[in-house]
Amino acid sequence: MYQEPIFLSPEFKERIWGGTKLRDLFHYNIPSDETGECWGISGHANGPNRIINGPLAGKTLNQAWDSHRELFADEQGDEFPLLVKILDSKKDLSVQVHPDDTYAREIEGENYGKTECWYVIDCEEESEIIFGHYAKSKDELTAMVRDGQWNQLLRRIPVQPGDFFYVPSGTIHAIGEGIQILETQQSSDITYRVYDYDRVRADGQKRELHLDRSLDVTKVPHKDPEVVRDSYLEAGLRFEKLVEEKYFTVHHWDLDGKSNELYPNKYTLISVLTGEGVVTIDSKDYSFKKGDHFIIPATINNYTVSGRAKMITSRSNK
Repeated sequence: MYQEPIFLSPEFKERIWGGTKLRDLFHYNIPSDETGECWGISGHANGPNRIINGPLAGKTLNQAWDSHRELFADEQGDEFPLLVKILDSKKDLSVQVHPDDTYAREIEGENYGKTECWYVIDCEEESEIIFGHYAKSKDELTAMVRDGQWNQLLRRIPVQPGDFFYVPSGTIHAIGEGIQILETQQSSDITYRVYDYDRVRADGQKRELHLDRSLDVTKVPHKDPEVVRDSYLEAGLRFEKLVEEKYFTVHHWDLDGKSNELYPNKYTLISVLTGEGVVTIDSKDYSFKKGDHFIIPATINNYTVSGRAKMITSRSNK
């Protein structure tokens, strides 16, 4: 079963804040000019990817997880654990927060909360994100939210291409307009909106807010998580470790030529940000290009990559 990469067909999500950059930058066939998300590697029920090659072609990633766990090193769990997206924010996303695993199970009946991380692919000048808040206590946070003191509460940070942010559950956050990011996260679609700029949908209604649950799960006071970006050469490939934590490890790969042999750590998720190249397994070549998403399964002993490309890779730490 699978001595080749598992290539996936992306799923797209239209959002009130979405635009056309997923088509403009990655040449995806997006459903509309308000496309906000490409789910590139997903086994989530709200958007599982279909496999496009090999013996499981036409099956979804969650079906592969259920029936062929050997592809994933026999990892335990009812659901594929990670979800990789590319987001295009033509407009500001809502200010939001996500629960941890315990809250997600007890309140939502879901297996996973949502810890995530962002790699900034591109952005307009003077783009910024919301990351954290200035409240010193839960009472102060509650009062500032109820009174709509958003300028005093929300912490804004300028961003530029290549920036990276680790966003644990319980962190108030929002991606600002004009930013494209690759997001690696737990496989969860639970979002609690704190503030949505009083926007209305096409039907004239405001989107739902979730203030009580947002206040339940927000960590107070906000503390920036420590992120140490570690860059090194290995197997003829430039690696940059972006984060290694409880749920996932994420790297940036810079490929310029041909690597030496690489060995999957359980299984490896790969999203191609720029360029093109070839994965070689047992003398067979499998080409990839910008915008492709694929998995090196645990059934492969070793492989090489060649070409010129930049990629974000991840693995589950369950």
